[in-house]
Amino acid sequence: MTIREAAAALGAEICQDEFENSELTGAYTSDLLSDVIANAGGGAALITVQAHKNTVAAAVLANIPAIVVCNSRPLPADMLEAARDEGIAVMRTKENQFTVSGRVWELLRRAAPRTPGAQEPAAPCR
Repeated sequence: MTIREAAAALGAEICQDEFENSELTGAYTSDLLSDVIANAGGGAALITVQAHKNTVAAAVLANIPAIVVCNSRPLPADMLEAARDEGIAVMRTKENQFTVSGRVWELLRRAAPRTPGAQEPAAPCR
């Protein structure tokens, strides 16, 4: 699923559209930018409410091509300018992070080719 396909499926507004429309390989939801840098996988979409220039810097360090800002947060001009300079897509949605994370998970699951014999993830700890 490409960045633009994800935005359309989420009904998200693309607020910074100067980017390569690459395939998303996953998603990561966090508001703690040091957590994003340390743990988000490259090629993933970042789902967050952090709407500022440092979010773009974290995305660059984590090789994240798209940021999804939730809860209709206002996007400052310096954030959009930094994203434009780095070629990172920025989209905004009125939905909360939980809802967007679930929807993106489902979209990625449907888009992923199934490998014969592939196992589902292990059950959570009890």
